[in-house]
Amino acid sequence: MLRRPIIAALVCFTLLGQIPQVPTFQTQTNLVIVNVTVRDKSGKVIDNLKKEDFTLLEDDRPQNISVFEIEHLNSNALPPVVPPNSRQQPQILPAPSDAARETASDAAVSRRDRRLLVLYFDFSAMQPPEQIRTQQAALKFLNQQMTASDLVEILTYSNRLRVLQDFTDNRDLLMSEIQGFRIGEASENAVDGATGPDDTDDSGAFTPDETEFNIFNTDMKLIGLEDAVKKLAIYPEKKALIYFSSGISRTGVDNESQLRATVNAAVRSNVAFYPVDARGLVAMPPGGDASTASASGTGIFTGKTQQGLRDKFNTSQETLSTLAADTGGKALLDSNDLTMGITQAQHDINTYYILGYYSTNSALDGKYRRIKVRLKSDLEAKLDYRNGYFAGKVFQKFTASDKERQLEEALTLGDPFTQLPLAVETDYFRTARDKYFVPITVRIAGSALDLSKKSSTDLDFIGEIRDPAGRVIGGVRDEITLKFNEQNAAQLSRRQIEYDSGVTLPPGNYKLKVLARENQNGKMGTFEMKFVVPDLSKQTAAVRMSSVVWSNQREPLSASVGSAGTNKKLLDAHPLVDNGQKLIPNITRVFRKDQRLYVYFEVYDPGAEATPSVSAELTVFRGKSKPFESAPVRVTKPKSGKPNTLAFEFQMPLTNIPPGQYTCQVSVIDEQARKFGYSRSPLVLLQ
Repeated sequence: MLRRPIIAALVCFTLLGQIPQVPTFQTQTNLVIVNVTVRDKSGKVIDNLKKEDFTLLEDDRPQNISVFEIEHLNSNALPPVVPPNSRQQPQILPAPSDAARETASDAAVSRRDRRLLVLYFDFSAMQPPEQIRTQQAALKFLNQQMTASDLVEILTYSNRLRVLQDFTDNRDLLMSEIQGFRIGEASENAVDGATGPDDTDDSGAFTPDETEFNIFNTDMKLIGLEDAVKKLAIYPEKKALIYFSSGISRTGVDNESQLRATVNAAVRSNVAFYPVDARGLVAMPPGGDASTASASGTGIFTGKTQQGLRDKFNTSQETLSTLAADTGGKALLDSNDLTMGITQAQHDINTYYILGYYSTNSALDGKYRRIKVRLKSDLEAKLDYRNGYFAGKVFQKFTASDKERQLEEALTLGDPFTQLPLAVETDYFRTARDKYFVPITVRIAGSALDLSKKSSTDLDFIGEIRDPAGRVIGGVRDEITLKFNEQNAAQLSRRQIEYDSGVTLPPGNYKLKVLARENQNGKMGTFEMKFVVPDLSKQTAAVRMSSVVWSNQREPLSASVGSAGTNKKLLDAHPLVDNGQKLIPNITRVFRKDQRLYVYFEVYDPGAEATPSVSAELTVFRGKSKPFESAPVRVTKPKSGKPNTLAFEFQMPLTNIPPGQYTCQVSVIDEQARKFGYSRSPLVLLQ
């Protein structure tokens, strides 16, 4: 969708010598491009239709078709550069020069009757063998299956998006770029980051795992894809992005808004995803292959371990399938011939019509607009086109009431905002048998805020909680003012801005959606996540514990940027507030050596309620070693005002622990009730 501002000026001069008035009228029109493939009953493409044969509607309102073109595409493969059955060594092409790249780019400017294919290699999601497999598949396609109609672009992602070659039909240049891949690049980021204990281990023993925390999470991979499709938005033709990866795992703490934002950006840019699972057809031996540690417990004999591995594998493919289904592409899974993913895109992008219209609805409200395309004639045919798009959205220059209305509407939009990166954490603490207080902590990087123009900026927060039936059962709404000056603006830009609130909920499964807006420049961010409030009353075998809060900061309520401290009722219920001090959860689990580690949790219904006695200890693991192990802490006095609740808090300096990745574990023993419980969390320590 392209916006074309049109400015018309009307100048009126009076004959009486008055000062001339120059009124200026400004409007915006939105050009919407729709690609339509028309097939008859037998599936053959119909390519002889005219502009007058089509009727186009947006939200059931007729639109005037201003752009009409037809793309005729060739499906015959070019002769191979290297004979496919040659027994000689594969041809090693020289690295392309800058002049060759410029010549290829100039030749690719004309996209008339061309098929646009993007080969996107996500090195951060593939191990070296899989990187080699995708490299060979791409070379095979370029050598044996590329057609005269194909224009190919090569993108790679390791820790940032790189354009190795713009659209071109120069096969030698494309093959040279792919042969120049640095195999193994960013493969260390392809390991999954665990966010909790292994649920297939029923032995009760701790199995250290150095890869439990993966700082390059799902969001970064999806952001790379979003940046790629935004770059492709300048081309009105159909585009197919073939995404090579080894799946995208969902860790359970990912931002679901980022997945939707990536899909919506692809729909707006007329890009269809064709994910290719570079692992191919995988046979999973019981207990895992040689790349994983031996399984503990009896799960390997009961099938629980094998089922867990299969579920994890299927989950990594689920996101690939979602990207394909929601953008009109197809995912290639469980196949060793990876070129099938590219040729599928070739077959799908056949001869098609380009229809363009200027929408009569000029509102930039971010809402979804439905598109319908019909044939005026009695011809029976099947039309393939995108069903709609999200309109642009502008939230600046509104009155106070307009801003409030737009903020509430933005919360319900299907197209989320990602200009303001957010991180959100929820915890749970029991307040009654069937009620739990759920603190909600939101963090924004200070570097994402505009701290250069004024001495303060306002931040709006709004959120809602829905149950599995989709009903809204709770929410938060606040506005905070962040004050700064020239001296501390630079320091503030390196900090994390935190907002916290909380709600009271019964046990159950919930979905949280939080929206934040910086009112100085209108940046907005959305975070969505699912969370569970367990029913601890049903736990009989283990110690009943709250969430474990891991923190590196305790500060006075008066120093908070935005907090629940202004709400007296909420303050009394907040378990992380004590004596005017607030414990700040560390959402990212990244610490520095000059900080202290604070750990807080609660234990409910100890074995002897009259004279309880429960002990706990904190242990830090790195591989098989224990850099730190605290002495047992015994609590015998209930928390003030809560007779069946014991509160535990640990403090640990991080000065003497070397930088690296660790796993922290809290172990709890109730000897009187003969119960045991524990909680683990990954931790990264920086210099």
